[in-house]
Amino acid sequence: MNTPWVCVRSCRLLAAGLALAAATACASSGRGAVPPGTLRPDQFLFDRGTSELSERHWLTAREYFRQLTESYTQSPLRPDAKLAVGDTYLGEDTAESYVLAINEFQEFLSFYPTNPRADYAQFKLGMAHFSQMRSPQRDQTETRSAVREFDAFIQRYPNSSLMPEVRTKLREARDNLGAWEFEVGRHYLRIRWYPGAIDRLMTLLKEDPEYSHRDAVYFYLGESLIRAKRAAEALPYLERLVEEFEKSEYLGEARKRIATLKMQAQGTPSS
Repeated sequence: MNTPWVCVRSCRLLAAGLALAAATACASSGRGAVPPGTLRPDQFLFDRGTSELSERHWLTAREYFRQLTESYTQSPLRPDAKLAVGDTYLGEDTAESYVLAINEFQEFLSFYPTNPRADYAQFKLGMAHFSQMRSPQRDQTETRSAVREFDAFIQRYPNSSLMPEVRTKLREARDNLGAWEFEVGRHYLRIRWYPGAIDRLMTLLKEDPEYSHRDAVYFYLGESLIRAKRAAEALPYLERLVEEFEKSEYLGEARKRIATLKMQAQGTPSS
């Protein structure tokens, strides 16, 4: 008996296959035909496809690009046309089209690993997963896939002009993963299971030291350590909060706790 997630994935792949079949049928109907006597038919198809793509006519654009990739296999425009096919699927913004986009970009990287636009294909591969990310409380499979593909980009294309955008998207994806760990840690603090809260929050800082909301992690980790009677360990985290963040909703309370902890360490009763 199939498990639910297997059934869902099978349905998505089937739907993606049907969508591809439909697109192929449309293309064979003649909409991507080249006028007789055209001197550069591959250039004609590419230009028409690019025009349709700019107008967000995803299916029509794809017909022209498909015609180029399938009929003019030696054309220097073929790699760019294959990338554009992937872009048309991304533009459609559906679960099925993302599956097809991922396939296009993976094939491009397999067929043209040294192409000057391989970095673009890797970036778009990451974006196909990124666009399917779910909220931190839900399944994070696509988020982890986005992180994996963006990490691969950084390793393979360190000099790419796309690097700033990749780093921004990677940060967003990592923050999405970190938000789940943070919420679990804060939940454990609420129910007074301090060892669990400490473990979760420390793990988050270890695995993602640049987590964007680490001021909250520092604060709640410090609070958990204090309540677990490990005040000496709490102080460094609260001090890091004050040192690293000029603005934070936790600054006021953090400073109060730092002052209290230091007075206790000196043997001075807190007021």
